[in-house]
Amino acid sequence: MSDKTDSPAKLKFGRTNVALLGAAILSLAAGYLLLWNGDTTLAPVLLVTGYCVLFPLGLAL
Repeated sequence: MSDKTDSPAKLKFGRTNVALLGAAILSLAAGYLLLWNGDTTLAPVLLVTGYCVLFPLGLAL
C-alpha cells in the first residue's frame, strides 16, 4: 500500500502561454470585427490563425 495520494494535474501557464492566448483572442476579435464589416479576405485568415495556430500553441507550450 502507498501513502501517496494522487492529486489532479495542474496546468501551469507561463508568459509564453498567456501571450499566445492573448494574441489568439486579439486575432479572433479582429477577424470577427472585419467579418462583421464585410471583409472576406483578411477576416478568414485572422480567424483560422487564431483558432488553428495561436490557440492550440497557447495551450500546448
